Amino acid sequence: MVSLSGEEIERYARHIILRDVGGPGQAKLKAARVLVIGAGGLGSPLLQYLAAAGVGTIGIADDDIVSLSNLQRQVIHGTPDIDRPKVDSAVDAIARLNPHVQVVPHRLRVVPGNVEALLADYDVIADGSDNFATRYLVSDTAFHVGRPLVMGALGTFDASLTTIRAHERGPDGRPNPTYRCL
Repeated sequence: MVSLSGEEIERYARHIILRDVGGPGQAKLKAARVLVIGAGGLGSPLLQYLAAAGVGTIGIADDDIVSLSNLQRQVIHGTPDIDRPKVDSAVDAIARLNPHVQVVPHRLRVVPGNVEALLADYDVIADGSDNFATRYLVSDTAFHVGRPLVMGALGTFDASLTTIRAHERGPDGRPNPTYRCL
């Protein structure tokens, strides 16, 4: 089991006192590997919360750069980050927020040629991409490599959040639905 340093025990004290988390739960968070696809409107706050919670390894996959029009909703980036790759800006922000977190930047577009190897290195996949082609590709691959997938989507004034565990079976023994099924 992964152990926590004295500084981490103090940092995560509010989690550790929760009956459903405790020290063992926080150690599991530290051992976890989460891949976030997209460092934009959905990925930005997610990256901050994963880092603050103490997730041990956070991968970030994005091929875009920060622009001025991103800043009102992509809160991990700031004005000095304009024209920088989003993954680089996010890495720096996470390092400032929590030095105990390892960040793995993947400055790339998720495509059929790289998606399987990318997803296979992580325990959980969080998809904040902004197009259906990527969503279907990530969902199909998460199923094939046996990883849970958390998908978020934003409309103009609405949002959805879905966890898909298509690689598992439900209590009735039937396969769980995929994103395509839904």
